[in-house]
This record gives sequence, structure tokens and C-alpha cells, in this order.
Amino acid sequence: MSRHALGDLIAPTGVIVGLPSTDKHGVLTALASQVAGSTGISEAAITTVILERESLGSTGFGHGTAIPHGRLAELSRIVAVAARLDVPVDFAALDGLPVDLIVLMLAPVGAGADHLKALARISRALRDEAFCTRLRGAASAGAFYAVLAGDSSGLPH
Repeated sequence: MSRHALGDLIAPTGVIVGLPSTDKHGVLTALASQVAGSTGISEAAITTVILERESLGSTGFGHGTAIPHGRLAELSRIVAVAARLDVPVDFAALDGLPVDLIVLMLAPVGAGADHLKALARISRALRDEAFCTRLRGAASAGAFYAVLAGDSSGLPH
């Protein structure tokens, strides 16, 4: 088990490997659609919350990673989806580098400290260069999820 296990936040069906988007808005819309499918909340509502948060400042925090996030009253628990892009996109990240690894996280409005703890866990994982290298090298959605869930057995280190 990896110290970066995120399997409690991201379901096996919540990963997209090879997302073919060419811009930040397209990526966020595709991820909102993924969350909508698993939560029953409208893609439009999710996209609106994510874009509102993004307008406050980019959630691209460097080294090709981003954690767009927001809060929705309709949620009963924290949910997240993850993607690896075919081609990195400009995310207005702090370091100016394009983004190819994204974890979108949504929390209930009242999640408070749990929201912050989940963001911190995802951030720690995506700041780990070896973890990101394994994500970038995962050959399939299943392998990508295995890395996210903390099972890196059988994967290159």
C-alpha cells in the first residue's frame, strides 16, 4: 500500500485515462460530466461551482497537476474523480506549466474540516514526484486507479 491511498475518495469508475480535451474549460466540463453520472447532480450545476472556484484563482498548483474543487449542497459526502490528459492543457498554474494530472473534488457545503483534509491529502499525493510518475506511466484506467488507491504492486517504481 502506498502512503497516498485515495481510494476512499475516488471510485474505480471515477477515473479517465487519455482525456482528449484541448483546453481547461473542456477538461472541467468532462470531469463535471463524470461526477454528474455518479451523483445524479446536473453537469451544469457542477460545472458552475467549479468555474466559480476557478475564477478566484487557478487550482493548477504546479508540476503538471491541478485540483479543481468546490462545494455543493446536494452532496452527502465528498466525491472525487481523476484524469490523465492525452495532451497537457494550460491551466494558468502557478509555475506556468501545462497540466496533465487532475483530481476534481467536490464536498458537501457543510463538510468544513473534512473538505480541507481531503484537499490536503490529494495535494500531498500530487506533490509526490514518484506517485505522479506512476500515474503518468499507468497503461490503463485500472492501473491508474490502482496507483490512486495505493496499490502500486506490479507497477514500475
